[in-house]
Amino acid sequence: MTWTTLEGWAAHLHPDKWSGALIILMLFLLAGLLLSHLLKRTIRLVVARDHDNRLDRMSIGFLSKVASAFVWVLILMLYAHMIPALDKLATALLASVSVASVVFGLAAQSTLSNFVAGFSLIFYRPFRLGDKLQISAPTGVETGIVEDVSLGYTILQTYDNRRVIISNSSISSATMVNLSATERRTMAMIPISVGYDSDIDAARALILDVAAGIREIEDVVSCPVVNLGGSSVDFSLRVWCADSGVAAGVQNTVFEAVKKRFDAAGIEIPYAYQNILIKEVPAAPRREERGKTDRSGS
Repeated sequence: MTWTTLEGWAAHLHPDKWSGALIILMLFLLAGLLLSHLLKRTIRLVVARDHDNRLDRMSIGFLSKVASAFVWVLILMLYAHMIPALDKLATALLASVSVASVVFGLAAQSTLSNFVAGFSLIFYRPFRLGDKLQISAPTGVETGIVEDVSLGYTILQTYDNRRVIISNSSISSATMVNLSATERRTMAMIPISVGYDSDIDAARALILDVAAGIREIEDVVSCPVVNLGGSSVDFSLRVWCADSGVAAGVQNTVFEAVKKRFDAAGIEIPYAYQNILIKEVPAAPRREERGKTDRSGS
């Protein structure tokens, strides 16, 4: 390989030529991929060495995405600075940066709002990865485990393995219940009703006996009468469970067991019915009046 050949290759790499700009672009893309890979690998090694869980996994995941985006923005800026045509274009755009910033801000208002809201979630930390959240969604109240927090969205995994995707701006301004924030132990308050003719002491004793026989219940607190309804006496069975998921299953188990015990004991579970009160029964027409009506009709 002669010096003339090297000069020819160097001429092709000049950024003023399209071939040189394309080759430099490929080199910058490879550099960006390498830096992103090294960054992610370094973060994985740091997390793997954190055996005491002192690092917040959600913060690390979100900041790694931000760092990766910053790497690519830096790569593009350096590439634009090296290519004379793009550098001149960037200089011309800077002259109207105020107008461009306003237009860009209006166009990307929702995206920027989600991005800034992601930082607020990381800074204030109302929840972490793996926490169980209860939040209002278009499908109703959803309960799920925080699976991921990206630059724009938070992903919840529900009990039936669905993915509820909520924008960061929405979740940061919504009222949510963190079921894992302090203690996972949950009190289940199970409503049970009996008829007014039933013995409430016997009904309460049966309810407490049913609750004591369910192994998922850690502790039985009480079963007071909480309401005298239009057609029922309403109890509230209050028991402690390991977490909210167990509490939901316990409620179904208690309903079924109480129904069977009430049926066996002859205790009425009220249901909707109507009483019809007839104040006056109209008198039947006399025989001669019915005959006149029949003749006139014929």
